[in-house]
Amino acid sequence: MSTITADRISKSYSGKEVLKNLSFSIPSGQITAIMAPSGAGKSTLLRLLMGLETADCGAIHGLDGLRLSAVFQEDRLCENLSALSNIRLVTGKQLSRHAILDALNELGLSDDAFRPVRKLSGGQRRRTSLLRALLAPWDLLLLDEPFQGLDPGVRLIAMDYIRSCFNRHPDAAILLITHDKTEADYLADQIISF
Repeated sequence: MSTITADRISKSYSGKEVLKNLSFSIPSGQITAIMAPSGAGKSTLLRLLMGLETADCGAIHGLDGLRLSAVFQEDRLCENLSALSNIRLVTGKQLSRHAILDALNELGLSDDAFRPVRKLSGGQRRRTSLLRALLAPWDLLLLDEPFQGLDPGVRLIAMDYIRSCFNRHPDAAILLITHDKTEADYLADQIISF
C-alpha cells in the first residue's frame, strides 16, 4: 500500500463549512490518529475516505484498489444475527469459526457469541463492531471513536488487540479518529490535530 494523501479537502453542509483546506498523509505501516473537538468534521472525513461522500474541493489520493474496513460511531450491526454471524458476514469462509470464536474470546465475548446482538449491552455491541472491522480483509482500517462506551479495562484490551492485529498487517494502515489524547498516545505512530 502506498501513502494516502488528502490534498486541501473542503466540505460544507448547507453553507456551513465543516472541513477547510485540510491536508495530511496516512503512511502505510503506521497508525495515524486524527484528533479534533466534537463537531470539527472528523466523521465527515471518515465518510469522505470511505467514498460515502465527496469533497466540495480538494482530493484524496492513494485509495484506488485498497480494501477498506471501518468502525463508525454507530455500531451498524444486524440486530437479529449473533455476534458470530455479524462477523461472518464480512469474513466469509476466509476465517474459520474457531478463529472467530477465539477473537470473540480475546475481547471477552465468548459467552455472547451466539446471542442476537439486539440482546447485547452497548459495550458488547461495540466490541462486536470492532471485531467485525478488524477480521474483515483490509488495507486501510478506519476507526471513528471505536472505544466509546467501553470501560477503561476493556478499552485497554481492545487497544492491545488492535495493535496485535495491526502487527499482522505490516503494509496496511489504520486511521484512528478520536478526541481522546490517551487513546491517540497509546496507539498512534503519528497524531494530526485540526
